[in-house]
Amino acid sequence: MSKVLYFTRDYTPHDHRFLSALAASPHEIFALRLERRGQQLEDRPLPPEVIRIPWEGGQQPAGLRDYPRLLRGLKRILGEIQPDVIHAGPLQSAAFLAAMSGFQPLVSMSWGSDILVEADSSPWMNWATRQTLRHSTLLAGDCQAVKQKAVQMGFPAERVVLFPWGVDLDRFHPADEAQSAFRGRQSWDAEEFVVLSLRTWEPLYGVHELVRGFAAAAREIPQLRLLLLGGGSQAAELRQILLSAGVMEQVYFGGRFNQDDLPAMYQAADLYVSAAHSDGSSVSLMEALASGLPVLISDIPGNLEWVTPGQEGWFFPTGDWRAIAQGIAQAYRQRETLKAIGLSARRLAEKRADWKTNFACLLTAYQQAQDLTRSAKGGR
Repeated sequence: MSKVLYFTRDYTPHDHRFLSALAASPHEIFALRLERRGQQLEDRPLPPEVIRIPWEGGQQPAGLRDYPRLLRGLKRILGEIQPDVIHAGPLQSAAFLAAMSGFQPLVSMSWGSDILVEADSSPWMNWATRQTLRHSTLLAGDCQAVKQKAVQMGFPAERVVLFPWGVDLDRFHPADEAQSAFRGRQSWDAEEFVVLSLRTWEPLYGVHELVRGFAAAAREIPQLRLLLLGGGSQAAELRQILLSAGVMEQVYFGGRFNQDDLPAMYQAADLYVSAAHSDGSSVSLMEALASGLPVLISDIPGNLEWVTPGQEGWFFPTGDWRAIAQGIAQAYRQRETLKAIGLSARRLAEKRADWKTNFACLLTAYQQAQDLTRSAKGGR
């Protein structure tokens, strides 16, 4: 049994999932939160087996000016609990502070966009990313694109551990023949064709392009419905697009959804669409595949690692709303064949996206990091 310090930027549904799985492992788990941003990202409490560490951080947003104080606090905590390994991410926040503490072994975990997008957003972010990688024992990533970028930045390929984060295949599964209760509550029968979007309404995720594409298709196909979940800074823009197109009545705004309701949202849909400009192995994509949904997704590298066109779904050029409109219309026109595509999607999820199987890679990484650190100390 090892002491693991799980250090993350905020507390999100992804953190809850990692911590729940770690709580069921033989390790002693400590949780440290760098900051608390404006909105509540996850309302489920920490698993009772996880030891939450109160400290100087975790109560409000943290800026660069706070990092010296927080680094001193982190070093104090490391001295008190003496973990066997730190698991930290994203790379320019929690993992950066862990790297600057000098502690080894450090398993830094990329969250996808931190290295694929944010690392090139400014000279400081690039420097912070390189510093984190330089002081990391191992890098945990979820797709080849993350590994390739880390190697480009000088990190040894043999010290990258890849595993798609995966999903609970028992929780996310295809709908039965009656479809979902959610469809019934909306009075959507088999004639309505439901397109699902649940990415955050920010430019990085291209929801404005998705909405524009849906609006164009919906003007021609009255049977289309958009199940639009989430929220974000582009809310006014999205509503204006739909109002101008005259298709607002074909859209259901689901807001920020409860995680317990999420499987029913997938089961209510006929097609999952994501227009993200950057992703690793997208968890929502894997949830859609597990739910037996055909997918229409942007052709970014992280997505290309998953879907074979015509088998589990289709791609469109990133940022091209007209191609999204064409893709939605195409899926609608061949809706009688979508069941077979959905079955292929489910088979792919069972093969590659099983959370229980994939999570074991992280526990192996912890042991590998400890072995590497012991070996390095013994060689000096």
